[in-house]
Amino acid sequence: MWQRLRRFGVELYAFFTAPFVMRNCLSMLALVAFILMLTFWWLKCYTNHGESVQVPSYVGMGFREAARKARARNFGVAVSDSIYVPGKPPGEIIAQDPKAESRVKEGRTIYFTVAKNNPDIIKLPELASSDDYDIYSRKLSRMGLKPRIVARAADPKLEPNTIVAVIYRGDTITQKIRYGYSLEMGATVDFVVSEEVTTTVNIPDCGCQTLDAARFLIQASGLSVGTTFKDATVTDEETAYVWRQTPRFDPNGIMRKGEQVDLYLTQDKPKDCQ
Repeated sequence: MWQRLRRFGVELYAFFTAPFVMRNCLSMLALVAFILMLTFWWLKCYTNHGESVQVPSYVGMGFREAARKARARNFGVAVSDSIYVPGKPPGEIIAQDPKAESRVKEGRTIYFTVAKNNPDIIKLPELASSDDYDIYSRKLSRMGLKPRIVARAADPKLEPNTIVAVIYRGDTITQKIRYGYSLEMGATVDFVVSEEVTTTVNIPDCGCQTLDAARFLIQASGLSVGTTFKDATVTDEETAYVWRQTPRFDPNGIMRKGEQVDLYLTQDKPKDCQ
C-alpha cells in the first residue's frame, strides 16, 4: 500500500514538473490575470470611478436656460414637479435635486421643480369640528393659504379666539364653507374672531397731557370723553393741558367700559408736570 502511494506521488510530481505542463499552467494564469485587469479597467472607464463634478445652482433661471446650461456640462435634465408660487413667472426653477455645490458623476440627471402658471384650487376645511382660530389657521397655512385676523368681536357666549366670520375678497363665506368653498393656493383669508369680554378698565392718567393725547388714552381704555372745563387762560383748546380729571387717577381704581372722564384744561403746562 505504501509503495503504491509513493509511486503515485512520484508520477504526479513528474507530471506537474514536466515542461509542457508548467508552460500551459503559466499561460492559463497569465490569461486569467489579463482578463481580470481588462475587466477592472473597463469598469473604471464605464463608471468614471473616482471622478465627480460639482453641480451649479440653477434656481432662479428659466427652464430653457437651465436645461441648456446643464446639458452643456454633460448633465441630463428632467422636471420632477411643478407648483404655483405667487410672484414667480411660469417655468422658473424653484428647486433642484441634486442641490447646488454637491458633487456627482458626469451624466447625472438634474431634477427640477418649476413654477407653473395657474395656482392649485384648494377646498377650505369645514369649521364644524375646529372653529378655534389657532387650529384652523395652522391647517390653512399647511395648505398654502394665508390666514389673518382683521377684527375682533366681544362675545360672552364664545371662548376667546373663536372664529366668528370668514371673509374672502370682501365676501363673508362663513356659511358657504359647509357646502365646500374653493379658492386659489396662496390666497389671503380674513377672519373675525371673538375676544374676552371686559366690563371694567383701569382709570387712565390724563394729567399733564394735551387734550388730544388725553382723548387717545381715554378712548383706548374703552371710555369716552365727558365735559371739558376750560379755565380763563385757555385760548386754544387743542394745545391746552389737562390739570385735573374726574374721576381722579388712581392706580388701583377701575371704571366700567363706556363711562365718561371729565377733563379740566389750562393753556400752559402745569408747573408740577415733569
